[in-house]
Amino acid sequence: MNTESEQPEARGPVDGADEPVGGAAEDEIRAETVRRLERSMGTLGTAAVARMEERLSWFRRMSAQDRSWIGLVAQSGVAAFVDWFRDPSRGRPAITVEVFGTAPRELTRSVSLQQTVDMIRVVIEVVEGQVDELAAPGGAQQLREAMLRYTREVAFSSAKVYARAAEARGAWDARLEALIVDALLHGDREDGLQTWGSALGWSHTPVIAMAGDIGDEDGNKVLDDLRAAARRLGHDVLAGLQGRRVVMVVGVGDRYPAEDLPAAAAEPLAGLFGPGAVVVGPAVADLRSAGASVSAAVNGLRSAVAWPDAPRPVLADDLLPERALEGDVEARRQLVEEVYLPLRGAGSPLLDTLSVYLEHASSLEATARMLFVHPNTVRYRLSRIAELTGHPPSDGRGSFVLRVAVALGRLSETRNE
Repeated sequence: MNTESEQPEARGPVDGADEPVGGAAEDEIRAETVRRLERSMGTLGTAAVARMEERLSWFRRMSAQDRSWIGLVAQSGVAAFVDWFRDPSRGRPAITVEVFGTAPRELTRSVSLQQTVDMIRVVIEVVEGQVDELAAPGGAQQLREAMLRYTREVAFSSAKVYARAAEARGAWDARLEALIVDALLHGDREDGLQTWGSALGWSHTPVIAMAGDIGDEDGNKVLDDLRAAARRLGHDVLAGLQGRRVVMVVGVGDRYPAEDLPAAAAEPLAGLFGPGAVVVGPAVADLRSAGASVSAAVNGLRSAVAWPDAPRPVLADDLLPERALEGDVEARRQLVEEVYLPLRGAGSPLLDTLSVYLEHASSLEATARMLFVHPNTVRYRLSRIAELTGHPPSDGRGSFVLRVAVALGRLSETRNE
């Protein structure tokens, strides 16, 4: 009985004494490990950079300045780990400030996230390979556990740094895109356009412009969808939101034959705009010349309401009559030069035949009677008109284009007298 009653009394003081002794011993081991780490910080950083040069081909190809910045990041990482390991009660380490804060923000453009992961792996391997030498006797497990926790924080912080850089770069790119689109719309042809385009990685030509509305959709979502779709097709793309209107400039490259442009390039993208007309400007040689395509697309969108049955997408050149009636000077010039002048140059019989034909409800017989010619002669002249202008007089749409073009041509001659 006495023996049994004495046993708990004997265990109590021993259990109570073990905790402070164990905690003190652990602190002493940690302090000794910290001293060893501090003495080895320079060696560890140098060894990490040397291992990178040996293992990572992309690191060897970098400029001396970028390699020195990465070496500084590695040194800072080791120093920050030692400082955090000294006092684990501080909680999570401030990796972003203590490690990545030493390098310039531009380094995220030189080093990808995958390369950063490779770099972290190399540093971990270097430190892990020397754990037994770096840790105080009995402290190897303690050091390994601390390293695991710290490297996890480094990985999370790396992802955060690159995510913020990507977000900031995306916002800057979007503002620059909108600025370029606005400059093109206002006829800016300065060399700065090429410089801005180069900053966004623009390289493909020829160039087309598209304009449409967003409807009830979220404007930023429409822009993102258009950019993503165009880039999947291998195009360069600039897009800007102007109220409810989306203006998009596309560098097409050699994906489509020249004779199929701009319609072939616009077709896969038209469905991503909101409801209503989608107008495509003519293909031009480069970004500096894109203002003409942008202006045609925007003016076409403004006047497309006058042609409710227009195809989607519709070419800006197919909206020349509506654009001319809306006051588009370039559309008026095109109609006169591409339709009226070829007819006048071919001689008065064609213009006279067209005028009579349009005035008599497109009747061959009535036109032949008025001109005192055979109906076959009228047919021949109408076919010549279609060949010269690309607009058949017998077609409803073609007759409308021809009527507006002839009226504008005659008005232009009156003004020039």
